[in-house]
Amino acid sequence: MRRRLISSTLAVVLIVIAVFGVSLVIVETRTISSSAQESVDSEALRLVSIVDSRLLGGDRVNAKVLAEQVAKKRYARIEIPGRATVEVGERPTGSVLRARATGEEGETVTVEETRSSVTREVGRTLLIIGAVALLAVIAAALLAVRQANRLASPLTDLAETAERLGSGDPRPRHRRYSVPELDRVADVLDASAERIARMLTAERRLAADASHQLRTPLTALSMRLEEISVTDDLDTVKEEAQIALTQVERLTDVVERLLTNARDPRTGSAVAFDLDEVVKQQIEEWRPAYRSAGRAIVCSGRPGMRAVATPGAVAQVLAALIENSLMHGGGTVALRTRVTGNQAVIEVTDEGPGVPVDLGARIFERSISGRNSTGIGLAVARDLAEADGGRLELLQQQPPVFALFLSREARTRKGASEPERPVR
Repeated sequence: MRRRLISSTLAVVLIVIAVFGVSLVIVETRTISSSAQESVDSEALRLVSIVDSRLLGGDRVNAKVLAEQVAKKRYARIEIPGRATVEVGERPTGSVLRARATGEEGETVTVEETRSSVTREVGRTLLIIGAVALLAVIAAALLAVRQANRLASPLTDLAETAERLGSGDPRPRHRRYSVPELDRVADVLDASAERIARMLTAERRLAADASHQLRTPLTALSMRLEEISVTDDLDTVKEEAQIALTQVERLTDVVERLLTNARDPRTGSAVAFDLDEVVKQQIEEWRPAYRSAGRAIVCSGRPGMRAVATPGAVAQVLAALIENSLMHGGGTVALRTRVTGNQAVIEVTDEGPGVPVDLGARIFERSISGRNSTGIGLAVARDLAEADGGRLELLQQQPPVFALFLSREARTRKGASEPERPVR
């Protein structure tokens, strides 16, 4: 492209110089020739006037007297009737400029000058025009190179940016070139880079969330299938198979929830549901794992509460908190339900060392973990809670107390407050 820009610019300049240069040469040649002819004509008229004045005064007219009146390199011939012809200077040969004038006494004056002087003058003029044209071509070449670099370099840079995008490097470069069209292309590439970066981030986040959120249901399903494989009791097989089917349904719900959040994190499917059923389901699901670890999991608090949220999302949040207590906590894990204002609250606590002081609220940030875990579980749990209008908070660091706040279903009948259920 750079070569084409330079070639096209120089071609235009050469055409302009050729057109105007030829016209200027023709005009200058004619001007010089006309000026030389006018000078010879003026010389002839002046000599006729001199000869007339001398003839009227009775003075002599000869070559000696007229020699000083004729310009050098010119030839003059004076023809006077009844007298000898007077010649001044050397008569030129070849092509000449000639002028003739007749006086009042009948004399004829002829002045001649060789055309070589005109040719020399035209040559000098052509040399000047050629020098100017050469300077114009050099200036045009420099300008063409500068403009070509100004346009080609940004295009090369934009091509490199596009190549980087194609190779998987979506970082925008934010370079501008003071050329509106090129700046527009740069804007589009930067916007595309940002969109690609967001898409890649969303895909990586979906993959990380999926691997983390699917691990627990798959583990529980694997445990149920192992129970089926080692028992011969048909009733036990049916019971474990029913539980396995429930786990499959929950696994399907987890997948659908992840895909929904990937399309639009703000999308929720909140409904009114019985909070006790979700808590009970999580207790039953995790009790075998805690029993294997020599620990207990219990629940207490106010029974019969109904919340407005997505049951599957609430189950995933509780599963993340319970798993977090199993991996990083200690002692008994307790789930407690209570009411505060128009919100239903589920607290999850254990008897372990708690959250390090230096982490605090940062425990919900992605990739933040105090004990070499992925740092994804609590971040995903918080996103799931906020998608339905709830929130997940760390109320106390040592011992740890996590609280899930959900909108409570409005009650149609007012009555006495229900007693808390005992720990079980």
